Amino acid sequence: MAWSWRYEGRNGDAVDGPAESFTSQADAESWIGQAWRELAASGVTTVVLVEDDRVDYRMSLQPPAE
Repeated sequence: MAWSWRYEGRNGDAVDGPAESFTSQADAESWIGQAWRELAASGVTTVVLVEDDRVDYRMSLQPPAE
């Protein structure tokens, strides 16, 4: 099983990002924990964790609304 991230912009459209592949969900989550600020600064607003072709979950990189 391979885990990877998909990247979405403000309109939910796919945007380019690092094409990393991980052998476990924990490795993928650890990596995003280190990379999310750089991704957000480059225009990524949402990341989608994918296992092979199955979407596991979506996560916003935007700060919570105040």
